[in-house]
Amino acid sequence: MELILWRHAEAEDGVPDAARELTEKGLDQAKRMSAWLKLRLPENTLIIASPTRRTQQTAMALTSDFATKKEVAPGASVNSILTAVNWPNEQGAVVVVGHQPTLGEVASCLIPILPPGLSVKKGSVWWIRYQPKENLLEPVLHAVIYPEML
Repeated sequence: MELILWRHAEAEDGVPDAARELTEKGLDQAKRMSAWLKLRLPENTLIIASPTRRTQQTAMALTSDFATKKEVAPGASVNSILTAVNWPNEQGAVVVVGHQPTLGEVASCLIPILPPGLSVKKGSVWWIRYQPKENLLEPVLHAVIYPEML
């Protein structure tokens, strides 16, 4: 399984939180990151997005074919996200378009060498692969990409 954690791009301040939209910079971040992902994602990758407007806009930069799940909404738990993506049993790849601090907590949980309280930068992707190692399966950090790198 491959789990791609994608934090929503830069969004406007305001209330209600769920209605906040991407800024112009955020739209550009989402566009650049989606172009990078499109070249690398396996066929039939499942895309799951939080129901907030900013995550929906971020996911739409990649595809209109994505699922919206409250299990990855702001305030979601690590277990909620891992259950929503069927970690580690899902076949293929899953992209979760979500929020901080939960995405950082998921990465820290799966990759124990990462510090607790890890901050996933806006618009960035953390790509984790669950792969065999010495007759076991372990999560391995495959890539970390920030929009400014593209």
